[in-house]
Amino acid sequence: MTLSLKVAQTILDGVLAKGRALGLQPLTVAVLDAAGSLKALAREDGTSPLRPEIAQGKARGAVALGLGSRAIFERAQQQPYFIQAMNALAGGSLVPVPGGVLIRDESGIIGAVGVTGDTSDNDELCAVAGIEAAGFTADTGG
Repeated sequence: MTLSLKVAQTILDGVLAKGRALGLQPLTVAVLDAAGSLKALAREDGTSPLRPEIAQGKARGAVALGLGSRAIFERAQQQPYFIQAMNALAGGSLVPVPGGVLIRDESGIIGAVGVTGDTSDNDELCAVAGIEAAGFTADTGG
């Protein structure tokens, strides 16, 4: 299955709804397809200017390495040179911290969600909620 704009918007809405329900700081959400192309982006009022790039970097790392960004974060602690090399190959666009979550269906990886704005753990929690609200499986890498 390919990730449609309609599904991406459903995921995005689910992420933001979870953030509001938890009373989190304003969030920025990026939904990427399996090729790493941006399908949907939302930046709540009050977020800083770099947040769209951070959200995309979390999701991009997940898609590029086939791992939720929690696993990438753990690997960065164990093998910092490897993650540094992967980031260099990606033009410095990977953000190796929790909050980048793979979207899976029965066929495999169909995309990823990156969330930023609160703690990385809360960002990840919201990404999972959005993915599950759309009926897919969330893979945090944890």
